[in-house]
Amino acid sequence: MNNLYELVCPCHFGLEAVLKREIYDLGYDITRVDNGRVYFEGDDEAVARANINLRTAERVMICVGEFKAVTFTELFDRIAELEWERFIPKDGKFWVTKASSVNSKLFSTSDIQSIVKKAVVTRLGKKYGISYFEETGSEYPIKINILKDTVSVCIDTTGVALHKRGYRVASGDAPISETLAASIIKLTPWRGDRILIDPFVGSGTIIIEAAMMAANIAPGMHRSFTSRTWSNLISQSIWNDVLEEANDAIDTNVETHLQGYDIDAKVLKIARDNAARAGVSDLVHFQNRDVSELSHAKKYGFIITNPPYGERLEEKEALPKLYGELGSAFGKLEDWSAYVITPYEEIERDFNRKATKKRKLYNGMIKTYLYSFEGKKPPKRKQS
Repeated sequence: MNNLYELVCPCHFGLEAVLKREIYDLGYDITRVDNGRVYFEGDDEAVARANINLRTAERVMICVGEFKAVTFTELFDRIAELEWERFIPKDGKFWVTKASSVNSKLFSTSDIQSIVKKAVVTRLGKKYGISYFEETGSEYPIKINILKDTVSVCIDTTGVALHKRGYRVASGDAPISETLAASIIKLTPWRGDRILIDPFVGSGTIIIEAAMMAANIAPGMHRSFTSRTWSNLISQSIWNDVLEEANDAIDTNVETHLQGYDIDAKVLKIARDNAARAGVSDLVHFQNRDVSELSHAKKYGFIITNPPYGERLEEKEALPKLYGELGSAFGKLEDWSAYVITPYEEIERDFNRKATKKRKLYNGMIKTYLYSFEGKKPPKRKQS
């Protein structure tokens, strides 16, 4: 019989609705949404399916408990009341891998980590009748988040964050994460049979994520997860079934129109290598081309891109010309749409048009905006 959990997936702030839709599409009910977190109910299979299939989540965690605490004594007592034996076996390796505290009376993260560990040891020691834990078995990383004195206690099922798909061994300057790239694509009306060009392709992340969506390649197909070794909770047969389900859904024969340009030939080689590792080499086309040469004969295409940010002074001075060239090229593409993530705030001036939408997003620690310049919708196809 499967265990039932409350699961939580962190995501980029402002993109909760995108992740929420993904979880719904997997067939699970959302229980609540907080800033940068989406909660849902699921069983053992849900843990595997969420880790393997979600494109916009950073990780999948099991909620062990939530409570108020304003003293370390209260924190210890409430942690020790939780049913840790339900999750962690006698030989399990457990530690507080991360603790965060915002606007709370308990603010020392090192003390929080130490006290939580002691409380878990106390609880499991009583349940298992032992005083020493060898911790030679599977890993059960604990994460503590305290916000306004409310303590959220989770066990991480993922391990290395989900944006690490496994295909991007190398990257260019100011790369965009795989999860953020996927989220941006999902914020647009683009679908797999539509034209998409990234004129600043860099290491290829946006184009590769789009290709994986078009071919329905699950992002977690070729990586490991901490919970894969949790034989006390999730059987290997469940993992095998979920992977088989994901594999059966792949369609690499799909017709795509995905192009990535860059003026740096070395960066293009990185992009091609990354595409090969992702299994989408035949679905994407890379060209050594300047943004000023961006053109296309067909209508209703998409530009989705993460241009240079201008980290150094001489680069900042070049941004008006760069964005002006992008805007000029975009202006010649009849009925196209463009989606540009950038901290550069003069893009509307250089594009000589007002953005349809402007959404604040963080690319790592850099505050950026996703500028949406939406073109006309293509006419509906006549049904035969």
